[in-house]
Amino acid sequence: MRAILLAFALSSCVWIASAADIGSRAEYIGGTRADIPANNSGDIRVTDEVYFVFRSKHTQVKIPYDRINLLEYGQKVDRRYIAAVVISPLFLLAKKRDHFLTVGFQDDDGRQQAMVFRVDKNGIRLTLVALEARTGQRVQYQDDEARMAGKG
Repeated sequence: MRAILLAFALSSCVWIASAADIGSRAEYIGGTRADIPANNSGDIRVTDEVYFVFRSKHTQVKIPYDRINLLEYGQKVDRRYIAAVVISPLFLLAKKRDHFLTVGFQDDDGRQQAMVFRVDKNGIRLTLVALEARTGQRVQYQDDEARMAGKG
């Protein structure tokens, strides 16, 4: 009987730990926030009930969900896509696809801000669903391919 209770307790702890890790690996690519270094790897966390959180070794950013007014998910960022074409058309033939999440929000002064993250495609679905639920905003997909990748 003790063995069964111990096994149940351990499995519950594993479930709670994995539920607490809801989020996605991400790299801040750029945006309007000068206080966040570009190409900064970290994690997006959506478990806080009040704040969207991006945490890395160098930075922690908290944005209230009620200030987020744009969620966009896609497999390319036009500016980077154009740069790839200019550098070499062979980049268009590459099979590896990067996935991007753009978060738009109003800062404390009422100015529109944006952050663009390169995200891990394997962990983004749950993050997108949680962001929609917490912000009340619908994710805008750049195209049908991004919609399929984001919704599974």
